Amino acid sequence: LLPQGLCILGGASKIGKSWWVLDLCVRIAKGEPMWDLKTTGGTTLYLCLEDTLRRVQNRLLCITDEVPPNAFFATSAGTLSDCLCEQIRNFVKEHPDTVFVAVDTFQIVRNNSIDTSYANDYEEIRILKQLADELGICLLLVHHLRKMNDDDPMNMISGTTGLSGATDSNFVLRKSKRRENTATLYCTGRDIPYRELALEFDGEDHVWKL
Repeated sequence: LLPQGLCILGGASKIGKSWWVLDLCVRIAKGEPMWDLKTTGGTTLYLCLEDTLRRVQNRLLCITDEVPPNAFFATSAGTLSDCLCEQIRNFVKEHPDTVFVAVDTFQIVRNNSIDTSYANDYEEIRILKQLADELGICLLLVHHLRKMNDDDPMNMISGTTGLSGATDSNFVLRKSKRRENTATLYCTGRDIPYRELALEFDGEDHVWKL
């Protein structure tokens, strides 16, 4: 589901993207499966840039009884024009078994530019794809969706097609109109088959279940 390379996860605000990414980081660090899918265990880094450390800690207590020592979290980081790539390189150098890094959200680390063109979107993604390939990791960017619906969920990823077109894999999490705790995860990519996963949010454990 999450191959080596650059991936982007789109979803509406407050839909539960961060809960899933947090669960992913813990499971990958432990080498535990996600939805009966095997994971390659290793060190994980979650840049949860919209949260406080207290919130991250409280959420971790909701989803696991034991936080693995190789799961790392940070609430601040540089931008693409201010040392972000070097910070991730240094982390992987210190933790060479790193397999997964998540940036939540992508918007916070983007260059401070008013340029919203395809070329600018593509260039920013290209930089991060080169980083993921260089380090041999899965780098996941959490992003938002457009407000307008589309028959193709991938077209709803905010920005030009320069974002989704330059990544290796794209995911969109959309809630069901029928029940607030159900959603569909749409998955597509160069190295994974297209699939739609029906998910349900477990409010007690605060995790998405297949």
